[in-house]
Parts: sequence; structure tokens; C-alpha cells
Amino acid sequence: MMFKKILVANRGEIAMRIIRACRELNIATAAIYSDADSTGIYVKKADEAYLVGPGPVKGFLDGEQIVNLARRIGADAIHPGYGFLAENAGFAHLCQASGITFIGPSPQAIHLMGDKIQARNLARQAGVPIVPGTEQGVKTVEEALVFSRSAGYPVMIKASAGGGGRGLRVVRSDEDLRASMESASREAEASFGDGSIFIEKCIERPHHIEFQVLADRHGNIVHLGERDVLEVHGHRARLDLRQIQDVVDQLQKVRT
Repeated sequence: MMFKKILVANRGEIAMRIIRACRELNIATAAIYSDADSTGIYVKKADEAYLVGPGPVKGFLDGEQIVNLARRIGADAIHPGYGFLAENAGFAHLCQASGITFIGPSPQAIHLMGDKIQARNLARQAGVPIVPGTEQGVKTVEEALVFSRSAGYPVMIKASAGGGGRGLRVVRSDEDLRASMESASREAEASFGDGSIFIEKCIERPHHIEFQVLADRHGNIVHLGERDVLEVHGHRARLDLRQIQDVVDQLQKVRT
């Protein structure tokens, strides 16, 4: 079933990409914006645009306000982009309960994988090797110091929710840790509505390889191939789409 109208629950370049894709598919779009975004290109390019608030960020994290708006304007789906509410299981469930399609994973999948602490524990239970880290969120500097001294510096302070490097801090000493924990938690809270953080060992100059699989609720599954992350910029990966056949060959030998 093709959607008739999609509410784009994001801003800037992310929203613009979604709006372009919808236009190619002849799907109407509704943008949301704060006062700070009122002159943004994406606001002008969308078929409709609606002010949310308060402030420049809170409106984009207010799931109830966004779902009520979608219902009021007759949108049959919400596309969250990434960041903000994209990995919020409560928001996906709210969409589902309101009869609006959430364009993204199911609430159950987000609940399992959207929280990095829980995802790490799930991977550990499945026997997948993971980088050493705290098994639960850390709430005090003392807890963080115990793990960091045991694992050895450098370590990373990471937001449990969301992604994109928000709330991430690389620290190399007790002093850095004390100075960075509060700011990392504040940034995570402002970006995702969840200030939970955990500590993970920092592996410097890693060979970062990604495997991505895309599936839908109709049982269609596509493997997008392996990608070698040659460079990271601002904690966000720049990907080289060339196949890394040598690594794939090694993995296949291990399997056989």
C-alpha cells in the first residue's frame, strides 16, 4: 500500500532527503519546524509545514505532539529520519497505537537494539564478541572510574540511546573522565530525551567493517554487502563502498 501523506519528523538535510524521495514517489509531505528552522529549505520544499515547540529542539522530541499533528492533518505515516525519535521504542509504539505507520523498525526491535546497553548484553548472550564495557549504565563518576582503571585508558563515554556520535567522549585520564561525564549526559538528554550513558574501551585505529541487512514486514530481505569504514569524521563514519573481498574470504573460510 502506497502512503498518501508522510509527516517528516526531522529537520535540515535529513528532512530534505526524505522529501525528495517522497516527491519521486508522488507522496505528499508535511514538515515540522521550530522558530529557528522557519526559513529552512526543507520547510519550503514540503507540501505542508507546521510549527512545533517549545524551543529549537523539544518539539522534535515530543512524540505525542507529533502524532497528534499527524492525525490532525491526515498523515498516514511518520518518517523519523535518524536521531531525535528514530530509535525511540515508545514513539514507534505510540504511532502503532494511533493507527499511523512508523517508517522504521518495530517497537520490539527498537526496544531490543535501540538501547546500546541492552544491545550489548543481547550480543553477549548470543556469543558475539564485543568490546569491553560496563554491563549497565553508569550514574556516578566513581562507577566510571572503577571500570576505566580496570580496562585501561583510553575509554569512551557513550550515550545509551540514539547515535551519530552525540554524547560520545573519548577520555584518556581520570581527570578527563570527571570533566566529561556530565556534559556527555547533557548532550544525550538534549539529543534523544535520554541522558543514560555507559563506558566502553576505546580501540584506537581499528579496522571498522560494516554489514547491513534491510528487511520489511512482508518477508523481503536484502543484504547490502560489506562496507569498509576507511575514515571517521566527527564520530560519523564515511564509507567506502568497495567490497573488501579479502575479509569476506577469510570469514567464509572460518564458516566452512
